[in-house]
Amino acid sequence: MFKSVARGIVRPISKVVFRPTVIGRASVPRSGPVLFASNHFSFIDSVAITLIAPRDVRFLAKSDYFTGSGAKGRMSKLFFESIGAIPVDRESNTAAQDSLERGREVLEAGGAFAIYPEGTRSRDGRLYKGRTGVAWLALTTGSPIVPVALTGTQELLPVDATLPRIRPVTVQFGEPIDPAPYGEAGSARARRRLTDDVMAAIGTMSGQELAGAYNEPPAANVVERVRRALHRNDPE
Repeated sequence: MFKSVARGIVRPISKVVFRPTVIGRASVPRSGPVLFASNHFSFIDSVAITLIAPRDVRFLAKSDYFTGSGAKGRMSKLFFESIGAIPVDRESNTAAQDSLERGREVLEAGGAFAIYPEGTRSRDGRLYKGRTGVAWLALTTGSPIVPVALTGTQELLPVDATLPRIRPVTVQFGEPIDPAPYGEAGSARARRRLTDDVMAAIGTMSGQELAGAYNEPPAANVVERVRRALHRNDPE
C-alpha cells in the first residue's frame, strides 16, 4: 500500500524535475521477465527508469540506504523500498555474485530488473565496455533484454551533487533482445557476444563516444592506483 501511495506522490514530482522525454515505451514487454540494461551516469538513473518504465522495476541499491537510524533512516528505507530497490552489501566478498542472484530471483518470478552493464557511473560521458553479468542473467533465465539509453541525468544529478536540479531527461527504450540465439549461459563467448550487442544498441541510442575499456570507480588509495597501473595492460 505504501509503495502505491509513494509512487502516486513521486511520479508527478518527477515529471516536474525530470521533464522526461520518453521514447520507445511501447517496446517494453508488459508481462513476463524482462531485463533493463542501461547506460549509467548518475545515482538518479535507477529512479528515472523505475518511475518511467511501464513495469514495476527492481534494482540494486547499497544496504546503507536501508539501515540508517532515526527519522531520516526510516524515510530513506521507505523511499527506496517504494521505488523497488533491493539492498545489497557492496563490501561483501561475494557482492558481485550476490547481486546477480538477487536479479535472477526477480526474473525467475516473472518480474522486471534493471542493471548497468558498465558496472559504475561514467564520469566522462563515454560508454564503457559492458561486463557480462547482464548476459549471464538473460541466458540463465531466458529473459529478453531491453536496452535503455539515458540522456541528461548527469546534469540532473551530477556524481558529486546531493540535490537534483531541474533539468530535462530523455529515456529511450530499445527493441528487446532475445538471448536464446546466443547459446548457453556457461559459454564465455555467448556471454561476450550478447553483452557486446546490448552495449552496441545502447550506444546507437545514446550517441555516446565508446571508451573501448572497462570502467572502474576512482581508486580508494595509493595501493589501488599502483595495482591498476601494474595490471593495465593485462589481457582480459
